[in-house]
Amino acid sequence: MKKPIWTPGAERVERANLSRFVRFAREQTGNDDLRDYAAIYDFSIHHPQRFWPLVWEFCGIRAVGTFHDVITSADHIADARWFPGVRLNFAQNLLRIRDERCALIFRDAAGAWQEISYAELNQQVARVAAALRAQGLKPGDIVTGLLHNGSEAVIAMLASVAVGAVWSALAPDTDAAALRAALKSLAPRLVFVEAAQLERVDDFLDTAQTIVVGDAAVGSAGSTRRMWAALLAHDAAPLSFELAGFDQPLYALCRADGETSLHSAGGTLIQHLKDLLLHVDLKREDRLLHAAVPGRPEWYWLTSALAAGSTLVLAGDALDLSDSAAWDLVDEHAISVLATDTAQLAAFAASSLHPRDSHKLLSLRTILATGAAPPPDVIEHVYARGKERVMLSVCGGDAGGLCFLALGCPQLPVYTDELQCRSLGMNVQVLDGDGNPLLHETGDLACLAPFPALPLGWLDDAGARRFRARYFSRHGDTWCSGEKALLTAHDGVQIAPGG
Repeated sequence: MKKPIWTPGAERVERANLSRFVRFAREQTGNDDLRDYAAIYDFSIHHPQRFWPLVWEFCGIRAVGTFHDVITSADHIADARWFPGVRLNFAQNLLRIRDERCALIFRDAAGAWQEISYAELNQQVARVAAALRAQGLKPGDIVTGLLHNGSEAVIAMLASVAVGAVWSALAPDTDAAALRAALKSLAPRLVFVEAAQLERVDDFLDTAQTIVVGDAAVGSAGSTRRMWAALLAHDAAPLSFELAGFDQPLYALCRADGETSLHSAGGTLIQHLKDLLLHVDLKREDRLLHAAVPGRPEWYWLTSALAAGSTLVLAGDALDLSDSAAWDLVDEHAISVLATDTAQLAAFAASSLHPRDSHKLLSLRTILATGAAPPPDVIEHVYARGKERVMLSVCGGDAGGLCFLALGCPQLPVYTDELQCRSLGMNVQVLDGDGNPLLHETGDLACLAPFPALPLGWLDDAGARRFRARYFSRHGDTWCSGEKALLTAHDGVQIAPGG
């Protein structure tokens, strides 16, 4: 029998948010069988009408309306709708904390590290949101950001969403053809762009207003151009939030295949909080090293950590784990959660670094990696040369872009060749060619029931024909992206390379 490479200690299990949630669910339901992950997972997929309201209450989601109806039945799982009597605002939930604790740590234009407290973050978002309203931004308008991973990207997103707009980020290095196609499809009402990128978008925009971040000699010229500094200097009106239904569009995610998927505010919020609080075990005292390109799915996912009151250390668009400077950041900023991707884990494994010997890494308790499952030897290198007493949580399985079918778990051991568990609230199975569930055999990774963050569909896709052909053509009324996987004897998930 294979052995785990890491097992959580009793204290870590006891202090885990998931353990508190299991106790909470047991008390609220009177179900004394809810004692471990297997039991709470089984409960979550068989009783979604009870599970998701418990997640809502445990995570402290702010909304108004009635909560009697949790999910509406539908002929197709893509047509199911969640919490139809609820109205909320995504940004309000990420900005519910307004104290002096640090919210963002980032590098300024000169490369010096700066900090913004939660109180200051709320004030800056309020100023920008007021300026956007003054410029005529309305609920439902699309706002695009062509920005690097810094405070401006976070603040611009929150301010736009507070007003009720739909946010869509594009990577600053997007090539000209893809940029032109994306802007034409999105038809944004407003674009945030760094000064260095200004010439790239000027020819693509007709009536869209442009917010220029950084210094630009011509930045203040023209009736449709504004400077970022002017937005931050706007009169600080009280921060107010446009409320809309659970299924209001929140994010327009520009995908690598050229499609743009639409994601709901309520579904994204509750799924992200469930993932980050219960699976990642994110807490108020955590400092999360956040290095992802705005527009990438993981950027949206990690930025939702603000709802937990954690500190985001914005380390640019990428983190090179084969460079000791990345590990320096862990010590310098007392990082407890290092977020990266599995390609960077492989780069570290191929390097000669031994941060376990060269760095203290005292604060580090979780390494969070997204992407294709790495080979077992990569995981072994992380523990042998990185840190031995750390939970390495690999997140994978295509659930439409902004959440995952398989994740980590602070209650469970880590094995080198599998993801720790199936995602709570998602009926994840492995199917054979006829749609029958498989155990310990490779088949199609699928989700058999609706989940809140299931995308609303794709932009410019009449009747959702392309969207449903992509995800529902293999097994009918079952979410399946085509990935191959296997459920292990530990109820972990092995996702086949390239599956």
